Amino acid sequence: MDLVGLIVAGLVVGFIVGMTGVGGGSLMTPILLWFGIPPSTAVGTDLLYAAITKSGGVYVHNKKKNINWTITGWLTLGSVPAALLTLWILHNLKTDLEVLNKVIKYSLGWALLFTSVAIIFKKKLLVFSQKHAGDKFHSESKTQNLLTVAIGVMLGATVTLTSIGAGALGTVTLFFLYPLLPTPKLVGTEIAHAVPLTLVAGLGHASMGNLDLNILGHLLLGSLPGIYLGSMLSGKLPDLLLRNAIAVMLFYVGFKLVA
Repeated sequence: MDLVGLIVAGLVVGFIVGMTGVGGGSLMTPILLWFGIPPSTAVGTDLLYAAITKSGGVYVHNKKKNINWTITGWLTLGSVPAALLTLWILHNLKTDLEVLNKVIKYSLGWALLFTSVAIIFKKKLLVFSQKHAGDKFHSESKTQNLLTVAIGVMLGATVTLTSIGAGALGTVTLFFLYPLLPTPKLVGTEIAHAVPLTLVAGLGHASMGNLDLNILGHLLLGSLPGIYLGSMLSGKLPDLLLRNAIAVMLFYVGFKLVA
């Protein structure tokens, strides 16, 4: 296994996440597949990688008061039980590892396709949601809370199955429910929600043997300085160009996985 390559992959993904905020899972999992790592192991390793790296993000965002803990709580209420249910289903499929890897690979492909679309149309979706900020479900707290839990359920199942969705898909779906919430708070809230979700899902995968600690260590060795460097350069490089390039790449990889 190319351990130096894994460190470089961690560095590159960490840099891009720090600079653009694009979810690490949507980039890291396809890279791990490219290294020849089985889909189940790639997903399990990436989930714990995400939990550790995003913990640092929670610390920073909390200091800046960019986290709405109430919204995080409602999301977690839906996502963690959904993650546990998905893990239970995956555990029952464990009898046939080939079937499990096929299910994960196919689901991963669709998650990448949706993520690429979400990245490309992120700003347009934000403008659209702000125009509809006065819609009925935004002014009824009970309905809004139930819809937030429902988003949590969707993210819990998607993230546990593919390790993708907590970043790009989560933020975009929250745009619709909380269009007047400042973008930094939306991002901070989704990062805070991603930590318990990826931790539970990652530990669940680890209990099924879908974890490679050696790979995880080398990824972190590259990603931690990468995130720092990316954060320092955030806003100084053409963000839109990089985001669109990433979206095109993810769409291509997703298409190849489902085709």
